[in-house]
Amino acid sequence: MISLRYHIISIAAVFLALAVGVVLGSTTLSGTLLSSLSDEKSDLASQVTDLQAERNGLEARLADADAFAGAVGPKVVSGLLAKRSVLVVTTDGVAPSERDGLVKLIENAGGSVSGELKLTKSFTDPSNADKVSDIAIRLQPAGATFPTSGGPGALAGALLGETLLLDAKSAKPQASSGERAAAVSGLTQGGFIEVTDNVKPAQLAVVLVGDRAQGTGAGDKAVTLARFATQLDKAGAGAVLAGRTSAADGSGSIGVVRADTSASDILSTVDNLDTQAGRATTVLALREQLEGSTGRYGTAGNAEAPAPGTQASGS
Repeated sequence: MISLRYHIISIAAVFLALAVGVVLGSTTLSGTLLSSLSDEKSDLASQVTDLQAERNGLEARLADADAFAGAVGPKVVSGLLAKRSVLVVTTDGVAPSERDGLVKLIENAGGSVSGELKLTKSFTDPSNADKVSDIAIRLQPAGATFPTSGGPGALAGALLGETLLLDAKSAKPQASSGERAAAVSGLTQGGFIEVTDNVKPAQLAVVLVGDRAQGTGAGDKAVTLARFATQLDKAGAGAVLAGRTSAADGSGSIGVVRADTSASDILSTVDNLDTQAGRATTVLALREQLEGSTGRYGTAGNAEAPAPGTQASGS
């Protein structure tokens, strides 16, 4: 007869066999899985190394191309702005090298900088919109027509355009020296602009911006700068809004202009100011403005060409 002890021993043997099988199976599976994961890790590491090498190669090529643009830029723009004057407007975030490089090219082109002013952070702060608008309206020159909409950017652009830019047709001042001094003083005392000494009226204007604004109110800040530059363009012989690639995003000032045909049809934009090629393009765009043409230039997706007279890649 089969005893109870035999049954217990048999059942224990079955469970022991199952346990051994599970251990052996999991050990084999683990070894296979680890080997597969190790191979995949090696493949991914190799791909990362290849991509890094490719990126480094592209960066080197871009650096070489920009160095070449820096070398030929002065020759390319030579004489394009002969006897023309330019008002340079900067904003917070513009690097000294960007400003200095552009001013040098304007001089290489035969032009001169009539003066410089900087728009402060307070100027684009949405909480100061009413203050900027009130100053602009209060100091409106006699006979000047200001926009009825567009907010502080458009109104301030109209005020400074009328007082710091020459008439496009006659090349004569559009406001008296007293009105010009009052406009500059009013915005300076309000903490909205900083100016160099002896700012004189110019024929053209260039507005320089850095990267697109971030955080609360970023969209409003971009709109203020876009409308400011657009109104400057309307007041004189032409204007260019130039900045870095991120400013061409939808929430950047260049992006705002490019999305608005009423603005982009008259105001030229350049989105690679941080490169020597972009600064040369900005001077070419100023010349194009004098000839009554406009364009969207640079390397961003919403640019129509790298520079005036060229075609975008793939066109």
